[in-house]
Amino acid sequence: MGKLIYSMFTSLDGYAADADGSSDWGGALDPVLHDFVSDQSRSVGTYLYGRRMYETMSFWETALDTPDPPDFVRHYAEVWQAADKVVYSTTLDAPTTRRTTVERAFDPVAVRVQVDALDHDVTIDGPTLAAQALRAGIVDEVQPYVAPVSVGGGLRFWPDDVRLDLDLVEQRAFGNGTVWSRYAVRRG
Repeated sequence: MGKLIYSMFTSLDGYAADADGSSDWGGALDPVLHDFVSDQSRSVGTYLYGRRMYETMSFWETALDTPDPPDFVRHYAEVWQAADKVVYSTTLDAPTTRRTTVERAFDPVAVRVQVDALDHDVTIDGPTLAAQALRAGIVDEVQPYVAPVSVGGGLRFWPDDVRLDLDLVEQRAFGNGTVWSRYAVRRG
């Protein structure tokens, strides 16, 4: 049985993207941190994306086409390309990456049934899509990578209208100041 995991970079003040839509402050280019993200992603066999997050992550489809990519880029690209991707979008006509399907609507009951039937984990990536899953109560773990930056506004990591009781399971700090935490969602 798989777990549904919400994991992404967030600023210290709780934003997944700043007011300009950028999240390049996340620190993912730090090789040690990036290798950790790759290792954490090895249990993931399916990524659930909204359109914007999918368009950002589709970079990994061709990341190995560049001459001599660094090892940390190669490691993550291999993990990402091996996984299935589901994009929830009413505007995307067709996927631009392999192993990808497009769904027009997010159905939390169907997603929960799918995750329960899998032998690998599933991540839900992007705060807008994740908010739907958090509101529906189907997320098993939240794994924020908190970057040492305050961006002052933008797209929030956490939805405003959801209360979650969490148990800290694991935590790791990195040399660049980023802190990764793994929280289990406590079921009511």
